[in-house]
This record gives sequence, C-alpha cells and structure tokens, in this order.
Amino acid sequence: MNENIEIIQTQIDEIWQLLKKPIFVMEDSKISVVNILISILAIILTLKIARYLGKLVNRALANRGVDAGIRHSLEKFVRYTIISVSIVFALDNLGISLNSLAAIGAVLMVGIGFGLQNVTQNFVSGIIILIERPIKVGDIVRVGAVRGRVLDIRVRSTVIQTRDEVTIIVPNSKLVSEEVINDSYSGRRIRQHVHVGVSYSSDIDKVKALLCAAASRHNKVLPEPPPRAIFEDFGDSSLNFDLRFWCADLWEMDLVASDIRSEILNDLRVAGIEIPFPQRDLHIKGSQSLSTPQN
Repeated sequence: MNENIEIIQTQIDEIWQLLKKPIFVMEDSKISVVNILISILAIILTLKIARYLGKLVNRALANRGVDAGIRHSLEKFVRYTIISVSIVFALDNLGISLNSLAAIGAVLMVGIGFGLQNVTQNFVSGIIILIERPIKVGDIVRVGAVRGRVLDIRVRSTVIQTRDEVTIIVPNSKLVSEEVINDSYSGRRIRQHVHVGVSYSSDIDKVKALLCAAASRHNKVLPEPPPRAIFEDFGDSSLNFDLRFWCADLWEMDLVASDIRSEILNDLRVAGIEIPFPQRDLHIKGSQSLSTPQN
C-alpha cells in the first residue's frame, strides 16, 4: 500500500516538474505550462468576481435610490477595472513587463492602421458614452430611423429595442458622431402636441375648453403643468388649434395622443362643432362654337 502511494507521489512530482519546465523563453522570463494555466484561471475567476461585484454595486446603489443610468455606468466601470487589473496580473505572471506591453501596443497600432479603425473607434466611443452619459440604460432615443429604448451599453455597441420588440445593435461611434434625439435626457416626461382644425363658425373659447378637458381626463397626462390649447392660425378652411400637454409615459406617448384624439372627436361631435375638410370650387369655362356664315 505504501509502495503504491510512493509511486503515485513520484508520478505526481514528475508531472509537476514537467508542467514547470519552460516551454519557451521571453526575454529573461521562462514561461511554463503552469504559468499559462495560472494566468488563464486568474482571468476566468476575475471575470466571475467582476460580474458579481458589478451586480453588487448596482443593487447597493438601487437601494439608495440612484438613477438606473448612473448605476449601470458604475457597474461597468467596476467590472472593467477589475478585469484590467486581472489582465495585468496574468501578463506579469507570464513575464510580460510594461516594456513588452509597450511593444505590443506598437504592434496593435500598426494593426489598427491596417483595419481595426472601426473596432477602436467604437471602443473609444463606448468609453465616452459611459463617462459623459449622453444616453443611459432605459432612455428613449432616436438614431436616424431607429427609435426605441436603450437596453444595454456595451464597450463596442449599444442595444436598442424598438416598440415592435425588434432589437437593434447600434455601433457606439454612430451615437457619438451623429445626431441622437434623447427624449429622456431632461427627465421622464415629454410635451405632446395634437393639432385640430374646426369650422370658422365655431366658438373659440368653447373649443379650447373642450380640448383641454379631453386631455385632462387621460390618466397619463400630467396635471401640472396643465394642458393648454393655443389658437394657432387661420387655415384655408378651418381655425387651427394646437393642444399641448405633458405626458408621463415616454414609451406609450403615441398611444396617449391617439386616445386624446378619439376623445376630442367625440366631444366635438357632441358639442355640434364641425371638423371641416378642404373644399375646392371647380369652375369650367365652356368654349363658344363659331358658326360659319352662309352665303
């Protein structure tokens, strides 16, 4: 029994010495299989620890009532910082010094010049977005023809979900270099407009009252500031009004406006106020036939 244990220990020692044996030399460092395995395990463990600590920071900030966008940015910074430290440790364990990293950086710069411009541009843009926070997770944004809610901001791209439940991956460089409309930037409310035209025989004050009342009845219209109806202009066939109200639901604001239009139509019909449609008078001039005189 003891002989078997000694044989096993001898085999383990031989395997350990084999793993510790340098497989190649970089400058003054001898890199073995053990060094590589330790570096890989350190990175894997750090990824899990970084994810756990990031979520822990997010939950702690949520309990303090911190905005979701700020929580997301801080969570990302915690994760990236821990991962960066882990990578430095792994490289140091492999014997790669800061001087070697500078050389690798020079090689990467050459690679960037040959085809990694977009990757680098998106990476830098992602860092800028996380620091400046022009958009945050949960914001309602419009980028070109894309409009939806921001689900996640990654280092290379941002995930946006449209109202049709379609997920769109937008490169971060596009969010930095192009015009972005952020409906949520100034707060969680937005002012909506509903344009209405009524006949010239209508009572202006009565129309204003009906418009404001229709908006006030909706449960997603804010009472402060109250809805206002503006006599906008004299149209070709109607008196034009602009109903302005503040909506508390940015995601459903189109449905809110649709509901209010339905209420306005019903109220105007009950009040006997006509919504005219453009009318045009067509005048046809007949041609006079010339008779040929007879001899």
